[in-house]
Amino acid sequence: MLTAQRACAALAAQRLVRASVSSAHTHCSLIHTSIPRQDQAELHPEWASLAKKQLKGKNPEDLIWRTPEGINIKPVYTKADSAASADELPGVFPYTRGPYPTMYTYRPWTIRQYAGFSTVEESNKFYKDNIKAGQQGLSVAFDLPTHRDVGMAGVAIDTVEDMKMLFDGIPLEKMSVSMTMNGAVIPVLAMFIVTGEEQGVSKAKLTGTIQNDILKEFMVRNTYIFPPEPSMHAIADIFAYTSKHMPKFNSISISGYHLQEAGADAILEVAYTIANGLEYCRTGLKAGLTIDEFACYITANFHKGSYFKVCMHEHQNYEGTHMELCSKQKHIKQTRICFTF
Repeated sequence: MLTAQRACAALAAQRLVRASVSSAHTHCSLIHTSIPRQDQAELHPEWASLAKKQLKGKNPEDLIWRTPEGINIKPVYTKADSAASADELPGVFPYTRGPYPTMYTYRPWTIRQYAGFSTVEESNKFYKDNIKAGQQGLSVAFDLPTHRDVGMAGVAIDTVEDMKMLFDGIPLEKMSVSMTMNGAVIPVLAMFIVTGEEQGVSKAKLTGTIQNDILKEFMVRNTYIFPPEPSMHAIADIFAYTSKHMPKFNSISISGYHLQEAGADAILEVAYTIANGLEYCRTGLKAGLTIDEFACYITANFHKGSYFKVCMHEHQNYEGTHMELCSKQKHIKQTRICFTF
């Protein structure tokens, strides 16, 4: 019976994934055209002359290497390499330099260790130790009880009491909490809200993110519980609830990370993440929400591979391309869509 149910869910998921694949091909071509991929990357002539002497006559162009995405990486860059780039500012549409004017110069990135042990007691102690060491945010790893993985891949949370013990002694009015939960997203979020209330913290003051990215589960992770349609309905419900009652909480984290772990290169990762992001936006709109009500609580999670420059370009392209596509579909009205990474 369980096998039959999963088969039905898989068939239903194919429709959504097929739509994402079609969208991803379009977005992939957009991203390909925006990334520099010259067959002959020109080197700075003065530097090339100096390098040739140091290399005892060898060609400095041999130092150019190519990423898996086909992008040529030169050994040295100068201001001439960015002369043709658009002069954009952070906090200004299409937000390719970030959604906020001051970005990390005012508020540094929150670095949090993704962790969860078998029991709430072990996990709570680990979180407290990290906070004492200077960590300013938490990232909770949960177990997968519906996949015969109780207390193995993360912490087991079965009741509100478990959730209360998990955050015992941790002030939720001050601590941002990221929760990697997708299939059981509604009960876990509900227990987190109750835990905050038990601490005297209203849900309006809770900060953090719930992953809530079910399309990625159907595509590469396979830890979904419900079929696609009710799963997407739950996402729309969370959009509606959090936008109304939890203004400091991010209702979804669209995850490209898992796609690259499953074999995609950086370009495919961005393309599929954009496709999924647009589908989530459509889901919110179909539920009767306006884009301004929920889009500023959408975040994204990307793979930080070995190539820093590619990662930065990847993030910029996600931000800018998603904004432009939303604009073309007349989704954006007044407020900006804010993506964080």
